[in-house]
Amino acid sequence: MPVDNELYDRLSDTWWGDEGTLSMLRTALNPARFPWLRRTLTETVGRDPRGLRAVDVGCGGGLLAEEFARLGGQVTGVDPSSRSLETAREHAAAGGLQIDYCEGKGEQLPFADGAFACAYCCDVLEHVDDVCATVAEIARVLEPGGVFLYDTINRTPRSWLVLIKLMQDWDATRCMEPNLHDWSMFIKPAELRAHLVSAGLLPSDELTGIAPSASPPALLRALRARRKGEIDFTELGRRIAMAESRDHSILYAGYALKP
Repeated sequence: MPVDNELYDRLSDTWWGDEGTLSMLRTALNPARFPWLRRTLTETVGRDPRGLRAVDVGCGGGLLAEEFARLGGQVTGVDPSSRSLETAREHAAAGGLQIDYCEGKGEQLPFADGAFACAYCCDVLEHVDDVCATVAEIARVLEPGGVFLYDTINRTPRSWLVLIKLMQDWDATRCMEPNLHDWSMFIKPAELRAHLVSAGLLPSDELTGIAPSASPPALLRALRARRKGEIDFTELGRRIAMAESRDHSILYAGYALKP
């Protein structure tokens, strides 16, 4: 079945709440990936985030855009879901954050060449219609010397078991929306590296995995508890406890530089 990207409009009011699949991005993924994103930007690449012009490609409800804005970045978020953008604007305004949000697709970004010093695209590339075109557009809007940060899902038997069967399909454990993911759209690191090189970017050889730190029995218990309505999605995200890992078989993160 094809990926249902329209769910981001239907669930647009759940980005910052405790109910709904999208809230797990905040409680399960962000605590694991944002420290890596910040450390890679500031220490590995050596960029000062204060005043840095950054674009969040596929920003959704603004979960990562707000994190970068709190570092002092000049953040622009772009997403095809107009309703998610409304949620992002309202939440940023309530928190006193200045973030520019605009509607657009990764395959055709509405920005000038070299408009940004930093671009990041997280939990998005496995949803776009054309990965090659999206990466090429990201490269186009980066200035020379700019950095591209990303995370995405690997196409492996383990990602099929955990993300498709366990969390999306099986009635006893599913916690995700039907057709949130399509395993065939997951991206192997070598495939993404080829897209980066084709776009004229210089990919780092260093990848970081992001994986559940909960044991398999604990993960199953948490999923069953959520399915029975005993815990909300925010608590489920906490119990899954995603963390940086040497295991790249589910999610992985990396970066590339524009010459």
